[in-house]
Amino acid sequence: MMEFRVLVLMLVATFLYPTCVESRVRNYKFSAWSQTTQDRLVRWASIYHTMPDSDRAELYLQLHPHRAERHTSLACTYKLATSNSTWRHRHFTQAWCSLSVSKPDKEEVIIFGEWWKSDVEAVINQAMKSGQPPNISDAHTINGLPGPAPNCSSQGYTLQVESGKTYLLRIVNAAVNEELFFKIAGHQLTVVEVDATYTKPFKTDTIFIGPGQTTNALLTADQKSGNYLIAISPFMDTIVAIDNQTATGTLSYKGMLAVSPTSLTAMPPKNATPITSKFMDSLRSLNSKEYPANVPQTVDHSLVFAIGVGVNPCSTCVNGSRVVADINNVSFVMPTTAILQAHYYNINGVYTDDFPANPPNPYNYTGTPPTNLQTNNGTKVYRLAYNSTVQLVLQGTSIIAPESHPTHLHGFNFYVVGKGLGNYDPKNDPKKFNLVDPVERNTISVPTGGWTAIRFRADNPGTFNLFISFFLFYFNFLFGGGGVKGSFHAM
Repeated sequence: MMEFRVLVLMLVATFLYPTCVESRVRNYKFSAWSQTTQDRLVRWASIYHTMPDSDRAELYLQLHPHRAERHTSLACTYKLATSNSTWRHRHFTQAWCSLSVSKPDKEEVIIFGEWWKSDVEAVINQAMKSGQPPNISDAHTINGLPGPAPNCSSQGYTLQVESGKTYLLRIVNAAVNEELFFKIAGHQLTVVEVDATYTKPFKTDTIFIGPGQTTNALLTADQKSGNYLIAISPFMDTIVAIDNQTATGTLSYKGMLAVSPTSLTAMPPKNATPITSKFMDSLRSLNSKEYPANVPQTVDHSLVFAIGVGVNPCSTCVNGSRVVADINNVSFVMPTTAILQAHYYNINGVYTDDFPANPPNPYNYTGTPPTNLQTNNGTKVYRLAYNSTVQLVLQGTSIIAPESHPTHLHGFNFYVVGKGLGNYDPKNDPKKFNLVDPVERNTISVPTGGWTAIRFRADNPGTFNLFISFFLFYFNFLFGGGGVKGSFHAM
């Protein structure tokens, strides 16, 4: 059999994505229409693309990606194989959309976002020119509306409910960078699913949700008729600048007037780390006969990625330097030839296969940072065998400032087997891992000044992305095996 290679490219980025909701395994045809002045690349996250003679074949669409040229349309057929909520997005800037292909009774899609008064392309270009992080947003939004805000007359989003009925809220955080709290005054929410995988149900009055994450929760209209505040506010437990605006809306019982008094709720402090920890610790997989938790019990590849930032020389930047992202002190250099294309067609000189599995120069990651903040530039990959099991520890760092790192892996779900503060201890921390019913997700937050451990099986050929905000990170895996050539990338 010809050699099989699955190529994994990991990009860690600030640019996340929007939504698509679906139920069961079905085949759908979708059309995309571009009316922008720039080309947009359209692809899906966490689903398998269908092609002849294969139920799971990401390879074809990754070698020949669908590009929505300006003022043109495209149509594709997809087999949606996840159970409920998954995402659709376009690269490269904030272009969110919501698509519901399954509409059970009493269901509501609620999308959180960020809003800039400036053109987002101009925000990005300014950041690239200055070498500094982009400007923070001017407002948060709930289904596109900020609610009352300075110099804004918006009344905000309204959710109409009927007394005694239960509603499934499909909640999506489409904000670019910020983790958010979500509350509805006077009402409890029952979390039943995250990132298209079922969880053991639990009740809470506050949902914590990171960029790119989805949460499905049941809301029962069991309070006296009236209007109740809906609100989202940011979480940040370090010194990084954020948009402090709270977005608001209204849950209104049928028959209530808009001018009726609204019951209010107090949002958590922006640095309410205990609330975030309690919420994340409450998430558990069902691990039932119908929905088992297939957590890898053994590990073929144990990796540690120190994720952080560095400062590299930049002759065109205002201050002569640029803040850059890095994993294991490697900052990705975008090749002119796609890595998967180079791998598939045996094109030399595009990438090297020497990406470090662990930080090459260990230090106190969450303590005093090194004095030399310059990173190594390169287009590197790390080789894995197809169907191998991977344990990946995402280690936060304190370089410039410690911060939470929301992380998304395209094309794969993973199990969050452990997390902690400080530096990961490879001897003692694995003893506390949950290998029975850890939550299964495709997006997770690495705690500020801490680490998160995930496990997954590399069994889905194709090119996929790994996003870690706040800056752009890339990493590349190269899988080997037998059969046909394919790839996996995180971007």
